[in-house]
Amino acid sequence: MNPSTKKTTISMTRLLPAVLVVLALLFTRAANAAAPGVTGTAFHLTAKPAFVSQPDGNAVYSWGYSCDSGGSPIPFGAAGTACGGAMQIPGPTLIVTAPASGSATFTVTLTDSLPPAAGNTSILFPGFQVATSGGVAGLLTREAQPGSSVTYTVTVPSTAAGTHSYYSGTQSDLQVEMGLYGAIIVLPSATPPACSSGIHSTNLLAQGAHSETNFRLAPAAYNHPGACYDREYIFQFSEIDPRIHRQAEEQILALGNCVAGTAGCSLSVATEPYVPAYFMVNGRSMPDDMDANYAPEYPHQPYNGNPHMHPGELVLLRIVGQGRWQHPFHEHGNHVRILARDGNLIRSATDPANNLAGPLLFTTTTTPGMAMDGIFYWTGKGLNWDAFGHNTDPNKTGHADCFPDGNGYNTGDPGAINYFEWCQDHNKPVQAAPVGNVASGGPATLPDPNIFANGPWFGGSPYLGPDATVRSVGSTGTTPPSGTIANSPTEEAGFAFMWHSHNEREITTNNIFPGGMLMMMLVDSREFKIDESN
Repeated sequence: MNPSTKKTTISMTRLLPAVLVVLALLFTRAANAAAPGVTGTAFHLTAKPAFVSQPDGNAVYSWGYSCDSGGSPIPFGAAGTACGGAMQIPGPTLIVTAPASGSATFTVTLTDSLPPAAGNTSILFPGFQVATSGGVAGLLTREAQPGSSVTYTVTVPSTAAGTHSYYSGTQSDLQVEMGLYGAIIVLPSATPPACSSGIHSTNLLAQGAHSETNFRLAPAAYNHPGACYDREYIFQFSEIDPRIHRQAEEQILALGNCVAGTAGCSLSVATEPYVPAYFMVNGRSMPDDMDANYAPEYPHQPYNGNPHMHPGELVLLRIVGQGRWQHPFHEHGNHVRILARDGNLIRSATDPANNLAGPLLFTTTTTPGMAMDGIFYWTGKGLNWDAFGHNTDPNKTGHADCFPDGNGYNTGDPGAINYFEWCQDHNKPVQAAPVGNVASGGPATLPDPNIFANGPWFGGSPYLGPDATVRSVGSTGTTPPSGTIANSPTEEAGFAFMWHSHNEREITTNNIFPGGMLMMMLVDSREFKIDESN
């Protein structure tokens, strides 16, 4: 968690008459999504080498794609960061929009700036029709020779949407392993009316009421009423066998500036047996994946894996399996409702126009090259205690009671501090026993703050909100770790759900735990602005 990305805001209930204006602005403003990438219809990528960092201090020689020109960046940092010519892993996320009818195209021009001994390279676009120009014939598609280029023209039909992968089609066992892969996001041409009404409308109002930016690429992942969402993140899972990368680096250094295509100017890297030691989410391993997008300490790994949400929001997860292994990733806190696989909506057989039939998954298991879109949802319903833990100061906005809507949630006032509270659990049971100890009728027993193993990630509080530490401590005077290490009692306090691979080795970095494919989903109270702008 990066405390600098959270900013305390004052509830704006008194300003609700102006919220409709905020809503209109959010629907019309330029996208500033939590899925950074490059949008456009013509992209110029270059395959080139660089070193990527790992949490154990190693810098691994790798190959990746840079975006040199042709697209407009949707970055978190300064303009141009996403298309500034730096090689990155994964490659730039290419964001395009499906046409309203018929089909449209976008082009990717690939230049091969790999060392001459690496030979040719190419890109495959599975699931799309592709025409090529330039380059030379290869096994699967036309390829760029060292120092030259090839152009791919990709056709996108009006029915296409969703998350897809792209990756090298030349000696893939080596080139994909070295880092030549990325993602494509196709946005639907139309927004279903359902996305502008009901809970999606009030969730957007709640973001506006707390001066929060609408961080998403579109209101829906597909042109279907079941595909509306409120927030989004992309996760690309991959792994690194450092032996392969080290062999490639050593052979390239030994061959020097040889002439491509001549005898002896080629690599002979053994890609089996395959023993990866680094397991990555968006090119980073934990804890690096929880640092900001475009953090300067990771010049070739710009994308993070640090999801946030407020209770009641529908979070779209764009999940892509890159690399060679299957990765069983578990999102704690709830199952993930799958919308589609490889851009194909999973529709109900009886009412496909209105209902989807994707499964609820305990683990979103990805196989190499497969992509899926799913919705994660968390509200606190069923906990049997009031997770919102209302302010004891009656002068603070949000102290009002919980008024259930037709589904049992408090959604009448989007500016309320307890917006989307499950009213059946309102004011129970720890308000009568604020320390929260199980023996006193509460849901959690606070740890001994002197035990170092509790650490700054364990708040010890069953509450959301800035007064969570004070309320959970009560009159005992015992301050849980969040008050002494990470947060003061008046600052951010939310729930951290560990999201991680269910393959135990994949939550290590070079066999050291914790690391690898591990992150935290941070659920924050409405007072705290989720700021994805850095």
